[in-house]
Amino acid sequence: MKKILVLGAGRSASSLIRYLAENAPKHAWQVSVADAQKELVLQKIQSYPHLTAYDFDVFEADKAKKLIGEHDIVISLIPPALHIHVARYCLELGKNMLTASYISKEMQELDAEVKKKDLIFLNEIGLDPGIDHLSAMKILDHIRAEGAVVKSFKSFTGGLIAPESDNNPWHYKFTWNPQNVVLAGQGVAKYLENKQIKYIPYHQLFRRIEHFEVEGYGVFEGYANRDSLGYQSVYGLENIHTLLRGTLRKQNYCKAWDCFVQMGMTDNVTIMPTQNLTYQQFLKTFLPENTNDTLENTFINYLGIAQEKKTTILSQMTWLELFTDKNINYPKAEATPAQILQHILEQKWVLAPEDKDMIVMQHIINFEQAGDENEIISELVVIGEDNIHTAMAKTVGLPLGIACKLILAGEIKSRGVLMPIDAEMYEPVLKELEEYGVIFKERKTK
Repeated sequence: MKKILVLGAGRSASSLIRYLAENAPKHAWQVSVADAQKELVLQKIQSYPHLTAYDFDVFEADKAKKLIGEHDIVISLIPPALHIHVARYCLELGKNMLTASYISKEMQELDAEVKKKDLIFLNEIGLDPGIDHLSAMKILDHIRAEGAVVKSFKSFTGGLIAPESDNNPWHYKFTWNPQNVVLAGQGVAKYLENKQIKYIPYHQLFRRIEHFEVEGYGVFEGYANRDSLGYQSVYGLENIHTLLRGTLRKQNYCKAWDCFVQMGMTDNVTIMPTQNLTYQQFLKTFLPENTNDTLENTFINYLGIAQEKKTTILSQMTWLELFTDKNINYPKAEATPAQILQHILEQKWVLAPEDKDMIVMQHIINFEQAGDENEIISELVVIGEDNIHTAMAKTVGLPLGIACKLILAGEIKSRGVLMPIDAEMYEPVLKELEEYGVIFKERKTK
């Protein structure tokens, strides 16, 4: 009997746990789920009596190693910065490991030791990163095998709200870690365009957007991820002209979010008092004092919002109640502006029990073949079931579960610190994902 340990029972764990629970009897698996909050685990596994719950603290080394040592493979869904601790335990104990997170520098440095111990540490096997790699590499390998020369590669992914649950002027609700949404894009975005490296500083990121139409779902906005250049060698695109990976939002989101960036509300360093702080006081903190005009006009004029955007942005900010004297009721006496903003948004961007989220992914690949210029557009749209089994949880959890099954069955031959870019991974994972409705639609034009 193979023993699987899932670390972390948060938002993204529900579909992974269901997949493992449903497959455990037929594959003779024993599945355990552990989290710092054991009661959260018990909630997640209450429908699966054959699963076992544990509490887990990555910094209680002896206890953590004992639990990991009792299992054959570990799937880590704890915060990304903590994966390295789990990885070191797994390396010491000779256990395979999977994560849905980007490969950190510290994780990559373990590669030689992981190979020496004949282990697999598979990372970036979630949604983005994850399904984006699987689907992109399948297309790229196929067209290159037919003699194509890839000129441009763009890939955008968004965790959004489904049309039937889209009932606020932001057209957005939290479907994953709210802190990551609030802090998204900080730093400098780097990409390649027409053989020229481009840099976008954070204060310009939400102004430099592209627009994309997804068949049947309308137009979306896309902004650049922090580093697209790192995937030039990973994807075998050393001679490409344009390479851009980014994030999708629905129309009118980016311009409004840029207001928070320009005012400084996404600052996660400065500490400010929160006692008796009202919404409008929080807003006024970032605006010049103007007793001769309304707060709304001061906001519009200070940010230089164009007339054609004024009504839309005011409706978005009004819906958040930023112009009111309502108390924010932050639970601590001090916080950063980003933490306060996150608290405000969490009151409004919450998924109701009946709400459904939506994942949208689009690859746009331009290539030359036999003297012709061609374009492939590959699109994925996944709608969630409810606010527990979300499209986000499905597209993060299912690739992890399927890859875990492949590793336990001995079907992954590569060793070391890996990402899913080879056919031995993308072929079987994409094939099984289709059984769960995770299906790409492609259209090719000259």
